[in-house]
Amino acid sequence: MLLRTCDASSLVIDTLYDRAKGQNAVVAFFYFDFAAQREQSPTTVLSSLLKQVVGKLERIPDKIIEAFRDQKKTTEGRRLGLGQVVEMLQDISSSRPTFICIDALDECMTEYWAELLEPLKQILHNSPSARIILTGRLHIRDEVEKYLAGSVTAVPITPTKDDIIRFLRAKLKEDPAPDAMDEGLEQDILKNIPESVSEL
Repeated sequence: MLLRTCDASSLVIDTLYDRAKGQNAVVAFFYFDFAAQREQSPTTVLSSLLKQVVGKLERIPDKIIEAFRDQKKTTEGRRLGLGQVVEMLQDISSSRPTFICIDALDECMTEYWAELLEPLKQILHNSPSARIILTGRLHIRDEVEKYLAGSVTAVPITPTKDDIIRFLRAKLKEDPAPDAMDEGLEQDILKNIPESVSEL
């Protein structure tokens, strides 16, 4: 599922966490940060997801323990490779419902897209109980559909002007220095920001 904007992702993740409790399901998520694009390689992203998934298991599978022990013995504790990480994610997600959420995919470096989307395709293909939720701006939709053809339901989510105003009012109420803003500035914010966002 590809969401158009990233604003809904925390609500999706919270809902999944609530529903996963007591149902033998696992939820893992990764948020792409534009300021740290280089460090967020496909191996790093999928390793982070694997760590979260394993952390929610009652017992770590012997295969995973063995792989980490073997890796620790070689080349001064080198990290697992992308193929090993994907294989472990597939193993776990084939034995229980697994929700993998990747937020702000559009902030991922374009040269990493293929290397990230191809393993996600493998996980979906080999693990029928796995669900992958991706959020990002509309321009990545074609790329996602190219790699995950037949496995994608795109759901465009666009905030209305009223949604933006409600969000801004809630944030303005949380202002730690409310006296620093006069009524005129507040009105400008509530008028200009929704208008500029709706033009994007």
